[in-house]
Amino acid sequence: MITFAPGPSKVYDAVPQYLQDAYAQGILSANHRSAVFMNLYRDTEQLFREKLQVPADFTLLFTSSATESWEIISQSLVEQSSYHLYSGSFGKKWLEYAQYILPATQGQKLGANESIPVDQLQLGPDVDLIAVTQNETANASQVPMTVLKALAARYPEKMIAVDTTSSMGGIALDFSLADVWYASVQKCFGLPAGLGILLLSGKAKEKVARKGEKGRYNSLSFMLENAASYQTHYTPNVLGIYLLFRVLQGMDPIAQVDTRLRLRMETLEQTISQSAAFQLLVDNPATRSTTVAAISGEEQAIVAIKKAAEKEGMQLGGGYGPLKASSFRIANFPAITDAEFMRLVDFLKSY
Repeated sequence: MITFAPGPSKVYDAVPQYLQDAYAQGILSANHRSAVFMNLYRDTEQLFREKLQVPADFTLLFTSSATESWEIISQSLVEQSSYHLYSGSFGKKWLEYAQYILPATQGQKLGANESIPVDQLQLGPDVDLIAVTQNETANASQVPMTVLKALAARYPEKMIAVDTTSSMGGIALDFSLADVWYASVQKCFGLPAGLGILLLSGKAKEKVARKGEKGRYNSLSFMLENAASYQTHYTPNVLGIYLLFRVLQGMDPIAQVDTRLRLRMETLEQTISQSAAFQLLVDNPATRSTTVAAISGEEQAIVAIKKAAEKEGMQLGGGYGPLKASSFRIANFPAITDAEFMRLVDFLKSY
């Protein structure tokens, strides 16, 4: 069964071999204070710079998941409030977590077809950080780099944090446009769940140093202090980090991955546009995700096509939250081969 669910999604076919290699190399019992681990951490961070074009002043940190970053960001980088720009369920959840920690936090919900109205935003000095859900997995909308660039230009004095849970590793991101980027490995990195990625710019690290926060387990001060010597403040998912290292080693440069996924998504979009029963949930090409497609239709039609796909050995992703009954989703992640993706497209054409 090939899964096209948007996370956890299909893992790379080479993962079983990577697991064997991890066992053979002693990675499964490597101490996180050892030279073996510190070298692994260093080399993984370097691969992020090489393959994903992450600037030299950024530091890579590891968490348990992308959602853990919600709490870390609010507690370590926000002094008064953050302002959240989002269009779907995951962006809303980030806002709600932040409000629990800092009640003054506010946000603006946009429609899946709406671009962020950067010129209309009126954010006062009480807003320390702007939070953007760049790729909303729930409704398959995304914020293009041009909008992030405009946001950074309008508010250069504010921190910007970006959720790229289902896009990092799949599309080219301009990391210079924001200060905090986070993701999880069970989407575009094609790995089992259980490891989060947090990238901090030089500007973000300077703010952490000025704030001088100490004594809290997940404080960025504590995390960065350990990262300076390629260690972690807790016993991490060493196997997950090793698997990420191996995936990055075999990964094409992100520009090539981006081109491949965009071409595949265009083919899928053309196929759905010819369907009488289904429509793309996001009409606006400017706000439509490259890595996740959400397709809407009548509830009975959704149930029927998912069952038909399963008979053909393919699992379609379900709708999420309020869109559960009226949509299904398709992951366009790098671990899914071109042949597998085209098999799905052919099924949709003939359905």
